[in-house]
Amino acid sequence: MTAVLFAIAVVPSAAAMHGNTLPGDDLLFASAVFRATHNSYSGDTDGAKGSVTSQLDHGVRFLEFDIHDNGYATAADYAVGHSSPGDLVDHIGNPASNNLRPWLLTVAAWSAAHPDHAPLLVMLDIKDDLTDNTSYAAGNLAALNKELSDAFGARLVLSKDVPGALGTIGSLRGRIITLLSGHAGTRSGYKADSGANPSVAINARGQVVEVHDSGAGALWYWSGTYGTDGRVTWLRHGRYDSGTTPAVALNDNGFLVEVHKSQSASTLWYHVGQVTADGDIAWSPSHQYDTGILPSIAFVNPTSNTLKEIHRSQSQNQNWFWDATLNTSAGTVAWNSATHATTSDPRFPTNVSVSGTKRVTVSTGADGPAPASTLHYTTDRIGSTRIRYQQVAFVEFQAGDNALLEQGAIFYASTASNKSFITSSRSADKVVRGWDFDDASLATTPLANYPATNLPYTSWYATLVTAAGAVQ
Repeated sequence: MTAVLFAIAVVPSAAAMHGNTLPGDDLLFASAVFRATHNSYSGDTDGAKGSVTSQLDHGVRFLEFDIHDNGYATAADYAVGHSSPGDLVDHIGNPASNNLRPWLLTVAAWSAAHPDHAPLLVMLDIKDDLTDNTSYAAGNLAALNKELSDAFGARLVLSKDVPGALGTIGSLRGRIITLLSGHAGTRSGYKADSGANPSVAINARGQVVEVHDSGAGALWYWSGTYGTDGRVTWLRHGRYDSGTTPAVALNDNGFLVEVHKSQSASTLWYHVGQVTADGDIAWSPSHQYDTGILPSIAFVNPTSNTLKEIHRSQSQNQNWFWDATLNTSAGTVAWNSATHATTSDPRFPTNVSVSGTKRVTVSTGADGPAPASTLHYTTDRIGSTRIRYQQVAFVEFQAGDNALLEQGAIFYASTASNKSFITSSRSADKVVRGWDFDDASLATTPLANYPATNLPYTSWYATLVTAAGAVQ
């Protein structure tokens, strides 16, 4: 199979800046072998690995951190540990805290001090379901993205910038790659989101808000920005209420009004919100304003606070309208009962929004192995694209995973004893990890790119990886 290469925005290594090359620089990343440890945080508590810094000093270029979201709301961080936070964590020579952030910063500091190192992969084995973290503040995947970006900065290789295979070792020296492993539902949720009845709004600032229901009574939002390339960067995601068939309007000052029907009754409710400086939404409480179904709403003038809402009667095929005024300071809407009446006007379109030349349309539909409920958007400049988290990290495909996780995956993994999976994946030009690689008899031809061991300093392991030309 021929690898598809790409150009990364490179942070030049010291060697590159002086026109020098290092051993292995011309080797394709997918062909390279690297020293790798399993449960790297466990040091000598489980196996004989030493501290993370010691592992890096001895040529290890793959580190694994198992993480949990227990206590995120209090610590504003994930916790390192095997079966629970702190489990099997060796603090000798390592950060004293179980919080993930200091461990990532330890790796970042080592990388900065060794700018010529071979690409360093940091894998997060996610032990808990992060999809039930209903906001950034609760530790959803947007928060994890931010933590990785903050820790590694310009050295980070972003998955979104990689349309095919990674390039050569030389092009990646000094860079850090992050990889999501572990909880399959969380990994799938990073690659695609699902829902029903999506609605969208865009304003002159390029702020974009999408709302949808889950199909089972939960209301969720995405917020983002429309870029110069016509793509939307989705910044925040969260659950804001219960209900169905939501619709949203957004004015040019960043204030929004959302309307929806109750899940179990024909009552209509609204929320006021404001897009915050970090791209999230500050929501006001919900209020009932009428009865009916299929609500729709629009600002009469995008620079003002005047609104019009049109919905259908729950008992007959008749539309009704409201004139309304947004009170931004109170976070409420004043509904004008004096003009409230039936109308022959159609409901406002809910799945498309236009501001100047910018247009965003949202929909659901199958996308390869992704289900028919997968959320998509198009703009005036790009075709159908998934609504999902920024693809900062890569996502690992493991033996037995679903087709969505396999789609487009570069990194594959299995236990080291699954030799047929390792060899077939390597033959397909995948980058393969074999974990619990703790005996020479587990070696394959070719060797896994990342033979992840608990015993990195044993002579048999050194012999194997040296013979395979491990780069560092």
